[in-house]
Formats: sequence, structure tokens, C-alpha cells
Amino acid sequence: MNSIIVDDEIHILRHTESIIRNVFPDYHIRCFDNPDDALIYAAANRIDIAFLDIEMGGMNGLELAKRLKDIHAKTNIIFATIHSEYALSAYSLQASDYLLKPVNKDMILKTIDTLRFPPETAVSEEPAANLLTVQCFGNFDVFKGGRPLHFPRRKSKELLAYLIHKRGTSCTIKEIAAVLFESKEDSSLLQKQIQVIISDMMKVLKTEGAQKLIIKSYNNIAVDPSKADCDYYRFLQGETKAVNAYMGEYMSNYSWAEFTLNYLDSKTLQW
Repeated sequence: MNSIIVDDEIHILRHTESIIRNVFPDYHIRCFDNPDDALIYAAANRIDIAFLDIEMGGMNGLELAKRLKDIHAKTNIIFATIHSEYALSAYSLQASDYLLKPVNKDMILKTIDTLRFPPETAVSEEPAANLLTVQCFGNFDVFKGGRPLHFPRRKSKELLAYLIHKRGTSCTIKEIAAVLFESKEDSSLLQKQIQVIISDMMKVLKTEGAQKLIIKSYNNIAVDPSKADCDYYRFLQGETKAVNAYMGEYMSNYSWAEFTLNYLDSKTLQW
């Protein structure tokens, strides 16, 4: 059973982990104090059960649950919180249970017995062979079957790099224009140019059968992290091979990526 625990209070995170490991020693458990890191892990790994706090810094547990469900619809969501007032919202997300902290052994046993989605019915992961391989360490590049993708427009490739960098967070056309053309003032002409760049990027991805990597809505665009095998994402999951591959360079061909280096360096020290 693949499970995650997400709570920004480390002592509570470890308390919950200890109980679950004692009751179910065969479970594979990953703990996160940052919801964004949990999403990256979920994008690459089917999650059977997610134990989520609700009030956390940044993304709250309700939003995290929605995004986990977008990745794997039959992930069992179990909220563990000190706040009873969120129960109605929690169950509207098809949560399996709503526990009030501190959790204990009996609570865990009961909630596992009444999972909404038994693990054997969980959504399977997409075969790795269908994924694009994304290289962020060093210069940014994208491969399919070991072959680099060719982008006729340089800015189309940079756009994909930025969306990968954002890890599934939606970006507006205005934000993309500011990143790709930082010296230009926003205008209708510039926004039309961005639309052309997006269209060109989508043509390249569609040619490779990888158009599902991109999620588009009105005036917003994002990547689906589950549709890419990315060294940056695996690094954030703590995968040893990816951590060792990081040599202090991240998307070196783009100046806007420089600000991420301090974060990656600090993460390296943690591993």
C-alpha cells in the first residue's frame, strides 16, 4: 500500500507516521511537510492513501486533495486536523475519513477498514514508455525514446521549460509574456505572439503524441507532472540517482531559472 502523510508540523507528521508504521509495517510511507513536494511525488507514483492536514502554510489540505484527485481519481483521502469545521468541505471531495488530531491506533485501524476505494481498484500509473523525458539539470531539453524534440521556435521550447519549472501550477498569458519577453510592455500584440508560441509548442507535442502533457483552460496553461519523467521532479522526491545528477546547474540556458539554484543547493544538503 503506497501512502503519503502531509503535515507542516514536523512533530505531528512523525507522530502519525509512527502510528501507521506500527499498525501496518508493510505499508510504503512517504512524509512531506510541503504540499508541493507531495504533489510531485504523487505525479510519479500511484497513491493509495493520503493522510492530509488541512491548515498548512501555502496550499491547504483541501486544495491538495483536489489536485491529488486530479492525478489519481481513486486516491483515498483521509484528513487529520484539529479543525472540525472543514468536515463538510472534506466529504464533498469524497474523502474516506475525517479524523480529529491527535490520531491514535484505533482511529487508524477503523479508517483503513472503511476506505472508499480499496487499493486494488486504484488507477494504474501511465507506462514509463509513454512519457517524455525532461532534462532540467544543465541545459533544458526534452526527449522521446532517447531522441531530442525539435522546436521550430526557440521561445516555444522556453515556454515548455517554464511550465515544467512551475510543476503543474497554472500560468496566465500575462505571466508567460513577462517571463519570455521581460523587456517588452504587455500589449494585445504581445499576447497574440504568446498564443502563436503556445500553438507551436502544442504542435510539437502533438506530433510526439504528448499533447496530454499540457493542461489548458481559459487564459491559463500548465503541465501535468504525471506525464513527464523529469530529473528535477525526481530530485525533489529524494531519488538518489537524480540527487547525484545535480551538479549546481538548472536550466542553464534560461536566466529566470537562476533563482532556483539556492533552493536546489539547500535541498542537496538535506539529502
